[in-house]
Amino acid sequence: MYNKDTISAISTAVGSAGIGIIRLSGKDSIAVADKIFFAKNKKSLRKIETKTATLGYIKNFSGEIVDEVIVLIMRAPKSYTCEDVVEIQSHGGGVVLQKILSLTLQAGARLAERGEFTKRAFLNGRLDLTQAQAVMDIIQAKTSTALNIAQKQLQGKTGSEIRALREEILKLLAHIEALIDFPEDEVEELSGGSLQNQIDNQLAQIKNLLTNFERGKIFREGLATAIIGKPNVGKSSLLNFLTDSDRAIVTDIPGTTRDVIEEFINLDGVPVKIIDTAGIRNADNLVEQIGVEKSRSLINDAQLILALFDSSKNLSAEDFEILQLIKNRRTIILLTKTDLPEKISVAEIEKLTDAQIIKISTKTGAGMYELQQAVVNFVGVVDLEQSFIRTERDADILHKVQKHLQDAKVSLLNGLEIDFISIDLHSALELLGEITGEGATEDVIDKIFATFCIGK
Repeated sequence: MYNKDTISAISTAVGSAGIGIIRLSGKDSIAVADKIFFAKNKKSLRKIETKTATLGYIKNFSGEIVDEVIVLIMRAPKSYTCEDVVEIQSHGGGVVLQKILSLTLQAGARLAERGEFTKRAFLNGRLDLTQAQAVMDIIQAKTSTALNIAQKQLQGKTGSEIRALREEILKLLAHIEALIDFPEDEVEELSGGSLQNQIDNQLAQIKNLLTNFERGKIFREGLATAIIGKPNVGKSSLLNFLTDSDRAIVTDIPGTTRDVIEEFINLDGVPVKIIDTAGIRNADNLVEQIGVEKSRSLINDAQLILALFDSSKNLSAEDFEILQLIKNRRTIILLTKTDLPEKISVAEIEKLTDAQIIKISTKTGAGMYELQQAVVNFVGVVDLEQSFIRTERDADILHKVQKHLQDAKVSLLNGLEIDFISIDLHSALELLGEITGEGATEDVIDKIFATFCIGK
């Protein structure tokens, strides 16, 4: 299913650092590294024991020293990819890493594709597809909670639950097909109630996985939270307060923010992607008009909206427009500038919306803790022991599995022949295999790993 060439790539991030790593994997990885590495103990890499660190030099083919390095050897199958793996630990400068990488390619390796190391770990049976995808979640984790969730998935939590669900369906399917194929044998009959209970249990598991999908997505990508309001209502001040920075320009001039500004913050383990938008009003300036249109579109895309209203001023036409825009959207209303004399009361806003209302002041910090807790409560308590489906693809597969199980239940309730139930259970079984990788096509696998970074 895959090209078994020896591959090589830089596995550390771009930029200067104390250490950089070039990783090779494949049957010739030791031989390739041996052509450019010269150990201080004079030993060939072929004679060095596995999982041993060796100090020496990388030299080019003219014999010039490129860098002093440490080389680690991990022989198959006890490596990340289950192949022979060599890791060259050099100094972390971009130039030296590129030179060493180039030498490995000249010595017989080829440049690894995106995610090819993890793809080989999957294809060689070390990881299932849910674990392989968890690798990227660990790399990209923005909070400790997100990291804990990813680690659970890497340990096989989701894959184990999917396989257990498949096993339940398989046992049920085997029993049904035994009844169909061997009607005269003493195969225990399945009562309608027993069959329905088993299907209901499977549907409950699917529902739980789908419920956790949205929550897991928040911890991977951040809760997309749009700050909206008319100009000069305090949007940029709120962004700066939450990020503890001067990320956005704050002035008394309306329309200062004309483009979207995004920042990530960590609220009690919840990664929140704060999006500061242009003030919503009828703008004359073309650039500001574009910014206002972006603000309106972000209202539809955001998972949570923080709608700001200046409590020191009476409600304006722009405020009423914003109240219409956020109707039926998940919103927290913020009454800003509460350190000034109040002209808008909570009671007045309560007549216009069912959303939660919080009074805040970025100058004094009043209400900010309450706001942060409201955002955390929006996500809810996360049980790290639960399984989390990672991608839209997996969620779509689960929706299809759910539909087949529901169709099987309808067939049962309508008294149809057991053969009809068997067809839907077969389809559900095959689909579940695509999540862990047993039934995934080569094209699908290639597409998944193409989202990884090179070197992982």
